[in-house]
Amino acid sequence: MNLTPEILINLSQNLNKIIVGQPLVIKQLLVALLSGGHVILEGVPGTGKTLLVKVLSKLIQADFRRVQLTPDILPSDILGTNIFDFNSRSFTLQKGPIFTEILLADEINRTPPKTQSALLEAMEEQQVTLDGETLVLSPLFWVAATQNPLEFEGTYPLPEAQLDRFLFKLIIDYPPPEAAKQMLLNFQQGFKGKKIDLDQLQPIATVEEILQARQQIQNIKVDDKIIDYLLNLIDKTRQHPDLELGASPRAAVAWLQTSKAQAWFSQRDYVTPDDIKNIASPLLRHRLILKPESQLDGIKIDAVIASLLNQVPVPR
Repeated sequence: MNLTPEILINLSQNLNKIIVGQPLVIKQLLVALLSGGHVILEGVPGTGKTLLVKVLSKLIQADFRRVQLTPDILPSDILGTNIFDFNSRSFTLQKGPIFTEILLADEINRTPPKTQSALLEAMEEQQVTLDGETLVLSPLFWVAATQNPLEFEGTYPLPEAQLDRFLFKLIIDYPPPEAAKQMLLNFQQGFKGKKIDLDQLQPIATVEEILQARQQIQNIKVDDKIIDYLLNLIDKTRQHPDLELGASPRAAVAWLQTSKAQAWFSQRDYVTPDDIKNIASPLLRHRLILKPESQLDGIKIDAVIASLLNQVPVPR
């Protein structure tokens, strides 16, 4: 059975019942999963970042592993290592948590660059090299990394090369008042996020269906005018007076792929300019770098992205 947009909408609705007040983040997270792109979830503690990924993995019946990243964690703690067995007098591979389908890298900016870089090959090529041997990861392999925007002491900002390998950076903000009230009503009725029994959740899709959907997305049609529109936006990022670094060729490919996933999610077989515009912020906000003087002037990256969208004429 193929995954249909209706099933994905049902998946979104079920996530919204548990993680209240974040419908846009949930939709963008599912678009990233369909596109096969990794995500950064940024938000203050207590906004449901970890719970969101755990529930999603259960609803699609995916293997899930979590790594709590700290300053003293080593690359081998993520990738694994070969251990000598004295009984068999040979080395056996002790696989690390990266050998899974969905990996939650918790507080990724609290681990040093050497450990952060252990994820690079896996994220880009879906494989790991250990002691000269290349090991292939799951076809679904998907990384969701969390970080706290308020912590600066003891953190290691991700280098641009690694940031570019993340498809989206999603900002999880405080829920609006009505959603916060619903959250408290849910708690009053017995729902506790920390103690939620994931085994009681009814699966909605399978890993195989997600992989099939990724294949279906390749068939979404894109008009030449839409491609020209996207390229004009990419070019504008490289000329904007407030930006020191614009979007890379990898970002252009990712933008096209996620636009097709966005169209599929909306039950269309073609991409519109709105599909391009709707994912501009999560796709670009971690890739574009402001000039130091622009940062001092208090200019925000999302405001720059909005100005880029206003500068480029939308094709008819």
